Amino acid sequence: MGTLFGKGDYIVYGTTGVCRVRDITAMASGETGAEKMYYVLEPMGVAGSRIMTPVEGNKSVLRPIMSREEAYRLIDSILEVELLRIVDDKQREAMYKEALKTCDCREWVGIIKTLHFRKKDRLARGKRLTEVDERYLKKAKDNLYRELSIPLEIPAEDVERFITERIGRKDLERETAAAR
Repeated sequence: MGTLFGKGDYIVYGTTGVCRVRDITAMASGETGAEKMYYVLEPMGVAGSRIMTPVEGNKSVLRPIMSREEAYRLIDSILEVELLRIVDDKQREAMYKEALKTCDCREWVGIIKTLHFRKKDRLARGKRLTEVDERYLKKAKDNLYRELSIPLEIPAEDVERFITERIGRKDLERETAAAR
């Protein structure tokens, strides 16, 4: 089987998030000495960092980033994405971790929405978001915004504003259509 991705492709790699395939190279396997093909990945937002991961038999999720059309579809469906169902605080971090590991953008949106509402609730009670919540909110946003930035052709730091504006326009269009 050949490689799924080529040099220069952007992919999502496990919990690392968006990476660019810098190279595909053969290396001797430690176990058998046989040559095995590896991707040389450069994580976005981590200058100078490199990850070597096998082309075949990879234990982490490796998937192509979404297309422009898929990005717009995801953004347009954000209001329908359900919050994570967390029944007790003891399992909160485990649920965040599992959602991140799926490498599914809708799961990342679920984390962000869940923590957005949790933050509002805690602030209303005079409390801050916990360190664990802050860490997973940042990771979910980083992963989602870095991925969306590529097909949307905008900087990752502008993605949140882009989403907010697009969702706002969609709501206005729905209200206008309903009023007719």
